[in-house]
Amino acid sequence: MKRTLKKVAKFLAYTLVFLAVFGYFYFILPFWGMPFNTQRHGNPPLTPAWALECWLWEDDQNTAAYADSLLAGYRQYDIPVRTLLIDSPWSLRYNDFETDTSRYPNHEKWFTGLQDQGYRVVLWMTSMVDSYSKDTKIQESEDFYRAAKDKGYLVGDGNEIKWWKGKGGFIDYTHPEAKQWWQNMQQKVLKYGIDGWKLDGTATLFRNQLGPIPFLYQKAHSGWLTTRQYMDLYYREEYANGLRTNPEFVTLARAMDRGFHPEGFAPIDASPVNWVGDQKHHWQSKSQTPAQGEAQKDIALEGVQGFESAIESILKSAKLGYSVIGSDVAGFSGDSIPARLYIRWAQFSAFCGLFLNGGHGERALWKRSPQELEIIRRFSWLHTELVPYMYSYVVSAHHGGTRLQRPIEGKYHYLFGDNLFVAPIYKDELDNKIHLPEGQWRYWFDDKEVITGPKTFTKKFPLEEFPVYVKEGAIIPLHIQRAYTGIGDSTSTNYVTWLIYPKGKSEFTVYDTKDQTPTTLIVDQQANALNLQFKGKKRPSILTIHAPERPKKITVGGKEATFQYDLKKQKLSFKADIIGEAKVWW
Repeated sequence: MKRTLKKVAKFLAYTLVFLAVFGYFYFILPFWGMPFNTQRHGNPPLTPAWALECWLWEDDQNTAAYADSLLAGYRQYDIPVRTLLIDSPWSLRYNDFETDTSRYPNHEKWFTGLQDQGYRVVLWMTSMVDSYSKDTKIQESEDFYRAAKDKGYLVGDGNEIKWWKGKGGFIDYTHPEAKQWWQNMQQKVLKYGIDGWKLDGTATLFRNQLGPIPFLYQKAHSGWLTTRQYMDLYYREEYANGLRTNPEFVTLARAMDRGFHPEGFAPIDASPVNWVGDQKHHWQSKSQTPAQGEAQKDIALEGVQGFESAIESILKSAKLGYSVIGSDVAGFSGDSIPARLYIRWAQFSAFCGLFLNGGHGERALWKRSPQELEIIRRFSWLHTELVPYMYSYVVSAHHGGTRLQRPIEGKYHYLFGDNLFVAPIYKDELDNKIHLPEGQWRYWFDDKEVITGPKTFTKKFPLEEFPVYVKEGAIIPLHIQRAYTGIGDSTSTNYVTWLIYPKGKSEFTVYDTKDQTPTTLIVDQQANALNLQFKGKKRPSILTIHAPERPKKITVGGKEATFQYDLKKQKLSFKADIIGEAKVWW
C-alpha cells in the first residue's frame, strides 16, 4: 500500500512539474519573452524634442481637406500643434503604402507642404498584409496578399488571422527578401520626409489556431517565433528602418496596456513615444456593453475603459520604465465627449510626455464651449512650455538615469521629473484627496504659500486649475511663446525662461535638442543674496524667481541690471543674454 502511494505521489509530482514547464513555455514565454523579463528591455531611445510638443489627429473624417481645416482652426484660435497624426485609412489598402488620392489628392505636395509649415507628419501602419481591408478604397485585395504569400514573405506560410480592420497574414521580418520588399514599399511615403509611424498593435495577435485553442507560435523563415519574439521584431525593425531615412524619426507604440502584455507591448529601447488605449469618452467604464445608441468605433483589444484606466495604464507603463507616454485626450471612441472630461483629460496630459489630442468626437475646440477652448488652449501651451524640462529627463532616461514620470504613494499620484508632483483628478468632482510627499511644496496655481509634507488633505480644484505642486528649491526651464500661462509672453520666445524657487543650493541641466550640449544653472541661496551661475553652453535666458520682497540690486556679469518685480505674484524677472553669473541682493 505504501509503495503504491509513493508511486502515485511520484507520478503526481512529475505531472505537476510537466504542467509547470509546459505552462511556462506555452503560456508565459510567448507573452513575456525572456524569463521574468529581465533581459528584454534596454534604455529608452533619445526621443526628439518635437515629439514632446502637442499632437493632433481625428478619426471621423480622414481626408486632407478636413485635416487642413482642423489645422487652420487651431492656428486661428492659437492652439499649439506640432505633429499631425494621420490614422487609417490613408492608403489604398492597409499597408500597401500607396496613398489614397481620393482622400489625399496631390499627396506629395501636401505632405511636404505640411512640413514647410513646421508640422511633423506621422502615419498609421501595422504588420499585416491583407486579403481584406475594412474602410479602404480597395477592400478586397486577395491578389496583394497572394503575391506576398506565394513568394514566402508571410509568416506561417501565409496563415491568415482576422483583426479589427481586416484579414491577412504577418510580414516575415526574418526573411531578407520579404523585409526588403516591405521596406521598398514604405519608401513611397518615407521619401516625402515622413517623421514617424503609429505602430498599431496587430503583432499581439500573432498565433496559430488549433481549433478553439490559440497556439502562440508560428513558423518563420528563420524558424519558430513566439508571439513575444514577433512583437519585438515588429517594433524594433520598423523603428530602425525609419531612423535610416530620418535621424529624428519616431514610432508611436503601445506601452503597458491594461492586463494585456504586462511586460509591455514594445521593447523600451525601441519606444521613443508610447500611448495607451483605446479608451472611450468615459470617466470610468461600468460595463462591457456600449450605452444604447452609442457607437463602438474601431476598438482594438476590447478597449472599453475610460479616463481612470488611461491614468492607471500610463503609470504602470512609467513604473515599468517607459519614458514618453500618453493617451488620446478625452478618449478614443464614442459619439460625444463630455466637456468636463475633455478639460480634465487635457490637464492631465499636459503633465505627461505625450499630449495626443485625437480620436472620434469633435476636436475643433472652437465649436465646443468657450470654457473648453480657453482652458485646453492654456494647458496645451503649458505642456509646450515644459518641453525643455521634459527633454532633460528624456536625455537622463536615455543614459539610464531618472525618467519623466514616477508613480508614488497616493491615488494615481506621480512625480513629473524631480520638481513637480501631480495628483490627477480622475472623477467628475472638484474635490481631490492629496497625499503630498515629503518636502516643501507650493501649489502651481497659487504659489505664495509653502506646504510641508508628508501631508494628507482634500482640496477643491476649480476647472481652471489642476492638482500640481512645485518643489521648493526647484529650477524649471521653460520655452515660453505666449502669455496664456502667466509666466511670460511673446517677448520670451528667443529665451530659455528659468522658473526658480530658491532654497539652499540646487541646479538643473538643459540640453540642446540638436546635439545634447548641456547648460547647467546653479542657484545658491544665501542670507541676503542669491547667486546664479551658468556652466556649459551659453543661452539667452530670462530668470524668473519667486521672491517675497523686492530686491535692492541685481548684477549680471558684474554689471548692474534692470529688472521687473510683481509684488502680487511675488515674482522677480530679468533678462540675461549671454552670462556666466548673476547676483541678487535684498
